[in-house]
Amino acid sequence: ILSGRTQDLNLAFLGKRLNKLGIRIAEARVISDDSDVIINTLNECRSKYDYVFTTGGIGPTHDDITSAAVANAFGVPLIRDPEALTLLRQHYANPKDLNEQRMKMCEVPKGAKLIDNPISKAPGYQIENVFVLAGVPRIMQAMYEALKDRLVPGEPMKSRTIIAFIGEGKLAEGLGNIQIIHSQTEIGS
Repeated sequence: ILSGRTQDLNLAFLGKRLNKLGIRIAEARVISDDSDVIINTLNECRSKYDYVFTTGGIGPTHDDITSAAVANAFGVPLIRDPEALTLLRQHYANPKDLNEQRMKMCEVPKGAKLIDNPISKAPGYQIENVFVLAGVPRIMQAMYEALKDRLVPGEPMKSRTIIAFIGEGKLAEGLGNIQIIHSQTEIGS
């Protein structure tokens, strides 16, 4: 996503699934792999919104710094979670395959609750209202399915799309009047 070469599938998936639960996305951000940016963004968003979802940055590579930044944002240590370690040991039959880089995927902020990953076993986690998920779409989607029962549902947004081959300038006044009369309805054009 940062380079622009990768299409973001995660936001569209989360938007559709959360809406089915009646949870609306209020804001989406793409931020850099910079610890200060992650900490500041996370602290701002977690105090402002009911739920915060992050995707990516929890893998085994040098630039996967999300877990350390999340721990810093919450003021807790980053620990090697015993349950996560057990899951990875079971997944990698050959102990040599569970190298130090992969062990990094067992590190979570102290007090975090693991989120199951049925695909590659390296879990995501939840700490308070923040859900930290993998960036690989297939894995992120599986993690979402594992966590969705932790969310408090609301009323799903109902929408209808109308295609009109008329310029917005001709519709603007009428749409504005309808919006005024039906203030509980959101009209976008």
